[in-house]
Amino acid sequence: MYILTDIIEFPPVSYADSSGLLALGGDLSVDRLLKAYNNGIFPWYDEDQPILWFSPDPRMVLFPLELKISKSMRQLIRKNRFEVTFNKDFENVIKNCATINREDQDGTWITGDMQKAYIKLYELGHAISVEVWDQSVLVGGLYGVLLKDKNVFCGESMFSKVSNASKYGFITLVNWLQDKGVQIIDCQVYTDHLASLGAREIPREAFLNYLR
Repeated sequence: MYILTDIIEFPPVSYADSSGLLALGGDLSVDRLLKAYNNGIFPWYDEDQPILWFSPDPRMVLFPLELKISKSMRQLIRKNRFEVTFNKDFENVIKNCATINREDQDGTWITGDMQKAYIKLYELGHAISVEVWDQSVLVGGLYGVLLKDKNVFCGESMFSKVSNASKYGFITLVNWLQDKGVQIIDCQVYTDHLASLGAREIPREAFLNYLR
């Protein structure tokens, strides 16, 4: 296991184990986080653990042109069921992502320190949020890191308080990112929910090619 020091560097991602775990330790400074994302690495850990850094193989990604929109979602979009905004309430989006109850998860990996770190990224223009509103009430959203110079968006988490809210926001985001020239959306690891939207696994090396 590679243990990070105060020097902002990571080992080659080929050192990661079968779960994608690459290293532990370090901090959540802006410089370290940007170094990580630009090298296909992200932090993911529980409150009772040290900071753990991952680079899984294969990598779950979505190519914007492969986005799948179900018939029912198309109907909601045509009806303008929700209002969607960008970067209007980043702090509330990340707090909701941290506190929303999830059937397959006890607790949260979005610790207080993680929230502070990504809010700082947002304030410096490296992270974005999507808010989904229902009559001025925040009912869904998501956030992630936008690597503008690489045309890559790294999704972090989403939440939904009413049916289809997060999916509605995600679809809106994908179209927005495509208009801005983003070529690939990093979804990190496989979930059925992401697969239903068109995301798929590719070799880690193929994903890294987009970051080079």
